[in-house]
Amino acid sequence: MHRIAFTGWFLGGFILSVSAGAPTLATEDQRGTLPPPPPDSVRLFPDYTGIVVPPNIAPLNFRVEHPGRRYRLVARSRHGDPVRITSRSPVIQFPLQAWRRLLAANAGEPLLWELALEEASGEWRTLPTVTNWIAPDPVDPTLVYRRLRPVYSLYGELGIYQRNLETFEERPVLENHRFHHGCLNCHTFLNQQPGVFVFHIRTFTNVHPMILVRSNEIVRVEKTMGYLSWHPSGRLLVFSRNKLGLFYHTRGETRDVFDAQSDLGVYWLDSNTFEHPRAIAAPDRNETWPAWSPDGRYLYFCSAPPRPSDEFRSVRYDLVRVAFDLETGRWGEPEVVLSSEVTRASAAQPRISPDGRWLLFSLAQYGNFPIYRRSTDLFLMDLQSGEVSRPDINSDSADSWHTWSSNSRWVVFSSKRLDGLFTRPFFTYVDHSGRCSKPFVLPQEDPSFYEGFLYNYNVPELVRGPVTVSERALARAILRPDRVIVPQPADAAAGASQASFADKPGERRVEQ
Repeated sequence: MHRIAFTGWFLGGFILSVSAGAPTLATEDQRGTLPPPPPDSVRLFPDYTGIVVPPNIAPLNFRVEHPGRRYRLVARSRHGDPVRITSRSPVIQFPLQAWRRLLAANAGEPLLWELALEEASGEWRTLPTVTNWIAPDPVDPTLVYRRLRPVYSLYGELGIYQRNLETFEERPVLENHRFHHGCLNCHTFLNQQPGVFVFHIRTFTNVHPMILVRSNEIVRVEKTMGYLSWHPSGRLLVFSRNKLGLFYHTRGETRDVFDAQSDLGVYWLDSNTFEHPRAIAAPDRNETWPAWSPDGRYLYFCSAPPRPSDEFRSVRYDLVRVAFDLETGRWGEPEVVLSSEVTRASAAQPRISPDGRWLLFSLAQYGNFPIYRRSTDLFLMDLQSGEVSRPDINSDSADSWHTWSSNSRWVVFSSKRLDGLFTRPFFTYVDHSGRCSKPFVLPQEDPSFYEGFLYNYNVPELVRGPVTVSERALARAILRPDRVIVPQPADAAAGASQASFADKPGERRVEQ
């Protein structure tokens, strides 16, 4: 059981500590604290002021929100040549190579933007210097996300894409026009390896298989699984089985989701078998949102008693964990990490930092689908002390769908804060004491990009490198698969746990 600090923040009667102060940027030989953000009089879009940026991020192009006839910028740091830009437009776009050199030479140092504009009178006015900071720690170079229109009655154009965070290059992993415009569900990577991942599809023929990729070998798995989490060993996946229903409200956020019934199961890859252990599939509880600890010794998930649909506003999930022994396959007894009776809120999407120190999760007023709750905020638990805090990265809109970088220093999450309608990826730096920097939106080559791009970014996942398996091969695995695997119940496949990946019960090869 974790200890909880009751100071500083209130949600429905639950008081938590708030992360205060600037994050510390530290390596063994570099230590520093961020200066305060610049005055409010400096207006940029996107708001790239007072932020911490990775040393390998693409240029933070922006638009100056002050009228002028011409603009000048000098971007400098402690080492190397400054970047100088003069423009008749308020749009400032950095040369890629000059930007890279400046950041690479100044990891752990301040990044200063000295801006001036020519007014209608011909006089030049200097704006207050914008001070950002270059972190000593890079971010994983690839971001994988699902991109879809906000219309929820039709799939339309939908796909999983990957973005090179060091440039502006975006490429599809798989677009749904390649398999008759079906639906693509959440992608999940093993230890952020780009060559090992799974995702689900939904087709109009009522077939909902999972696509499994391991070392670019693609297998179609004939079983529907919901939210997924890889055990760090790569030997098993825990999945949710949900009976979800979409319904609507007449004002505010019109969409909502009710989980009438759910539990968790285990898919053993080596034996191609599945089971629903009682520890994570209790008959009197709904379990969802699985997440393994980095050492594989604990499974975290969310749990709530089932309720009738007309009581949807009273559904609140506890944050729970259960011990697991990989060698014996035995489960411990579930223990409540954070009770909804204490928070008077509903927990979702637990994610543990790869160093095992931090647990990031969301809390909303009710329910299991936080992206549809404007009240959704992100919370951070120190797994050493048990203290829970609400980091100063939240907004008045939904903040959720979060993931860690492999070095545990960066978090990317989805937020609707730009306009209240569309989810965009935001990044924050997390220091060694758990303090978070001001979030910044994924940079685009055109600073006005988000004002006209009418798609949601969903399920952002940081990956150590690009996905190299081809889109054509993934589409073939859906429509004309070379290998199809039908998982079997574990109790119906005695001794199957010792079978090899190439000789599984329920596997069949498809002749073309």
